[in-house]
Amino acid sequence: MDEKTLDDVVAVLPPLLQALDRLGFVSRYLDPAQFDRVMDAVGEPETALAAERHRLEGWPAELADVQTALATASDAALSAFAALRVAPLAEDGLMASFRALRELPRALEAIYPLAEGLPPVSRFFLDPAHRGDEALVQRLAHAPGLADTGVLHFGEPGSRGGFSVYVPEYYDPAEPLPVVFALHGGSGNGRGFLWSWVREARTFGAIVVAPTAVGRTWAIQGQDADSPNLARMLAAVREQWQVDERRLLLSGMSDGGTFAYVSGLEPGSPFTHLAPAAAAFHPMMAAYADKARITGLPIHIAHGVRDWMFPVDMAREAADALARAGAEVTYRELDDLSHTYPRELNGPILEWLKATS
Repeated sequence: MDEKTLDDVVAVLPPLLQALDRLGFVSRYLDPAQFDRVMDAVGEPETALAAERHRLEGWPAELADVQTALATASDAALSAFAALRVAPLAEDGLMASFRALRELPRALEAIYPLAEGLPPVSRFFLDPAHRGDEALVQRLAHAPGLADTGVLHFGEPGSRGGFSVYVPEYYDPAEPLPVVFALHGGSGNGRGFLWSWVREARTFGAIVVAPTAVGRTWAIQGQDADSPNLARMLAAVREQWQVDERRLLLSGMSDGGTFAYVSGLEPGSPFTHLAPAAAAFHPMMAAYADKARITGLPIHIAHGVRDWMFPVDMAREAADALARAGAEVTYRELDDLSHTYPRELNGPILEWLKATS
């Protein structure tokens, strides 16, 4: 890399990573009643990024992959902020905000390959509390980079019934890893939702599988085409990687969390742990659950007091009903969480997963 190109990277990367970090903040704290306050707290990080975007032009051909990654991520971040700024003026303001935030996983997917050669990017894709862990940073820097590690897509990326996977680059077949199935919300897809878990899986060591529902959303009612599809995915994962059979987690957000209850409480479910977040729950799920299945089943429930779609009382009732039915329930209630995914709980969830069996 010549001196000018290096200067360009040094100028662009900090505002890009800052913009992505701030978009993550919006994604976590998005709340119709607090939108203006959230955006005020974020500030205008896109201004600094926009000022440096011109540096990503005219690079040497041999650096086209790096240039494309930085440009794609930068443009996605700038597009997200532009759409967020005008979302309150849209007739469907909340949905406009959600659409804007779809640019965040696109940006993350574009820039992630640079983690292999750019230490600031590698640190960005770690749990924030572990970015100073030099041993981990060096382990990732010297990982063998096997062909079946990193971010992988099976089937048409993001298509109905397809799935995406993240496998830590330091994966060792001699050390089986826990598996997390992360189910997206009603309007999402697996390719995007995967990025809700990559940092923590990369930090703590876990395989993440992010499926896309077979239908418009998960089979919460009616014929269940999703559970057999999840079973096929798990079989494919077991065939390709060594997994810790005592730690197979079915997790999900919103409709994905609700389906984690629906599918995970079935007698034939292969999953050893459940972790729904911001999910709907009906007491009959516990009342009619198979006694042998639910007794001793570790279930981690996370919900926000500010959830405007599924009131927090629903989660409290779920925790009580499932505990009475014999499940081992861990309940976490967040005062500042609306109907969004509590990313900061991924690390504690993985610790819980590894501590229970």
